[in-house]
Amino acid sequence: MFFILSKVFWAVAQPINLIGILVLVGVVAAFFRLRRTGLLFSISGLLVLALGAWTTTGALMLHPLEDYFSRPDPAPENVAGVIVLGGGFEGAINLARGGYELNAGGDRFVETAVLARRYPEARIVVTGGTGTLLLDGEGDGDTAPRLLTALGVEPERLVLENRSRNTHENAVFTREVVEPQPGETWLLVTSAFHMPRSVGLFRKAGFDVTPWPADYRTAGNETFGLAQDNVSDSLQNLSVAIREWIGLIAYRVTGRIDSIFPARS
Repeated sequence: MFFILSKVFWAVAQPINLIGILVLVGVVAAFFRLRRTGLLFSISGLLVLALGAWTTTGALMLHPLEDYFSRPDPAPENVAGVIVLGGGFEGAINLARGGYELNAGGDRFVETAVLARRYPEARIVVTGGTGTLLLDGEGDGDTAPRLLTALGVEPERLVLENRSRNTHENAVFTREVVEPQPGETWLLVTSAFHMPRSVGLFRKAGFDVTPWPADYRTAGNETFGLAQDNVSDSLQNLSVAIREWIGLIAYRVTGRIDSIFPARS
């Protein structure tokens, strides 16, 4: 039920959809001669558009998420495994064409291939099934072997978890599959903005992982003002930031994580 509710909620709260809904309500209200109501909703839609597309609001909301964890320095010498969270592939395209097309989060898998070469004895765990509610798509756990083996990762090193639909299930199912042992070091690779929630969920599941963030969406030095990206990237930053902050709050309220931001050590 949590999975379904989260998808339905996000369908409404996603900025581009929210803008459309606000404008539509404004037009309907104006049609019924509710001018003040129509004006209020129309201005609200314009405000969301202006903040998201033409200012650095999205980037500023991402900063505390992306900057919270950094890669360990020095890097660990011995690593039992590398876990990469799904979300980096175009599932619908890959299901239809059988390839490994990457989306904006594809840096996760590029970084995983780099780590596989750096730690040749480490297991490479890909966790991620189909996380869509209505659209058909291939889970990242099914697509990733085609890419990683093409990049030189030996098939026998791969551990695939393709049942999970969200990050909570990533953590629970991965721990079941991997069965980590005390004293082992496991690197967790995901987008930097997603790392606080991911680490919190893995720790809650009893799996102590070492953050290895990738896929940064901001330079980290943006200040409030006019957007420094193109309109689509600025809107995407706002969308990603809102979704992640809502996810952190929802997971904390439902007890799936112990705090909004987990301890850094």
